[in-house]
Amino acid sequence: MPGPCMRREFLILSELRDAAIAARDLVGDLSAPDINADPMRRAALLWQFTVLGEAANQIPDGIRDANPQIPWRAASRMRNRIVHGYWDIDVETLVATAADDLPAMIAELEALIGQFT
Repeated sequence: MPGPCMRREFLILSELRDAAIAARDLVGDLSAPDINADPMRRAALLWQFTVLGEAANQIPDGIRDANPQIPWRAASRMRNRIVHGYWDIDVETLVATAADDLPAMIAELEALIGQFT
């Protein structure tokens, strides 16, 4: 059974993965104009990227350093951009990231989470 520290890391990684899955699913096959036309979906997408970036910030350096294929810093930067400039977010970037980048990140996170179980 993992110790308390490993359990915390497992929970954070799971939260990060879940936010990535939610963001990917919120976008689905929709375009940026579709997302912009739906304020609730846009807000939910912003929230999921915020959670994703915040969780990435909480991952210990040792895990991040051992898994450079996961874009930890990019997730953190996206979160900071949303939190500090939410009124001027490029939804095209969010949609492209969700559709093009998150599937690979989800797969990498799944593999990493598997090491904790």
